Order: sequence, then C-alpha cells, then structure tokens
Amino acid sequence: MQYKRICSGLAACLSIMVLAASTASVASEHDLREECSAFSQTGMRDCLAEKAESSQTALGQAEEAMADALSEWDEDSRYVNEAKAKLVTSNRKFLEYRETQCEFSAALSGGGAGNAHDSRRLACVADLNKRRAEQLRNAASDLPLK
Repeated sequence: MQYKRICSGLAACLSIMVLAASTASVASEHDLREECSAFSQTGMRDCLAEKAESSQTALGQAEEAMADALSEWDEDSRYVNEAKAKLVTSNRKFLEYRETQCEFSAALSGGGAGNAHDSRRLACVADLNKRRAEQLRNAASDLPLK
C-alpha cells in the first residue's frame, strides 16, 4: 500500500498502518455469507457473529485513529475542532444507517428458516463496518500532520 506522505506523529502513523492491514481486503456481505456457509446453520451464524465483532473492533480502532489524526492535523484549531465535531456526528449517523440498512438486508431473507435473518444482518454489519473503517483510514491518510 502506498502512502502519499511520511507520517510525522508516530502514534497516528502506527494507527493508520494497523488499519490499512486490517482493512486491506473488504469482503462484501455476500462474500462473508459464502465464507461462513461451510458450517452448519448455527456454525454459520457464529462465524458471521465473529466477523461482525472483529469488524466492530476494527471500526473502533479506525475511529480512534481518525480522532488521533485530527488532533495532529496541521490546520487551524478552529477547523480541527469543527472536523472533530463532524466526526462524532458522522460516527453516530453511520450507526443509525447501519442499523436501518442491516434490518433491510435481514428482511430480504423473506420467510427464510432458522438463522437466515440474523445471518444476513450480521454479514451486513461486518461488511458496512469494514467499509466505514476503510473510509476513515483513507481520510486520515490524506491529512497533512504537524
């Protein structure tokens, strides 16, 4: 992976590099369900729950790294503070979007038996979390740091 600049803050650089490695390949919701389909119905649900949990961890790290990068951003404090506030709002709105979108995805299971609804919801959560983490990582990597 190429970086457009050399990081000046060690903590921000390490955070960005960890995030780059953890989000290097973003599997789609369908790909995630396919990966876990080798298991029994219960095993598939557990596999997807694990992927959703690990993606939530990666998302939390991405949010922290973005906040750290904003703290080290080489910009007037007024703009830094505005961006930090917008990040908080954006994170909250993302959670609202994810919940609604994944409810819709689960509804596409129709009359599916067993864990079909939960499996689609979990795959959706994992997919959207990874995509959001990648967005944050990309945004952080574009910031010129102090």
